[in-house]
Amino acid sequence: QVQLVESGGGLVQPGGSLRLSCAASESIFKIYAMGWYRQAPGKQRELVAAITSGGSTNYTDSVKGRFTISRDNAKNTVYLQMNSLKPEDTAVYYCNADLRIDPRAVVTPYWGKGTLVTVSS
Repeated sequence: QVQLVESGGGLVQPGGSLRLSCAASESIFKIYAMGWYRQAPGKQRELVAAITSGGSTNYTDSVKGRFTISRDNAKNTVYLQMNSLKPEDTAVYYCNADLRIDPRAVVTPYWGKGTLVTVSS
């Protein structure tokens, strides 16, 4: 069973930085788009950033210029570098990947279990 395992969350002061990582737990035939979502208490889950297999990226407006998404296709890993963090960035961050386990499989979305990011002084 493929799992996406996130790491890198924690407590940081406003203005600080964190780097989230998300790796697939086993060999994958192909990973297509990968992304990071977040869900703050009492709010709906929202897309933060996404990256295609070719490296094209998009960001939600509130993180543009502060967050950078990247991926290492050889390691089946996606990263989210978060700089200039604000209290409103506090949320559980989830990794998402559209992937095909083997050549005969259909493309299926997978989710990580989430990692908590708390921005507070």
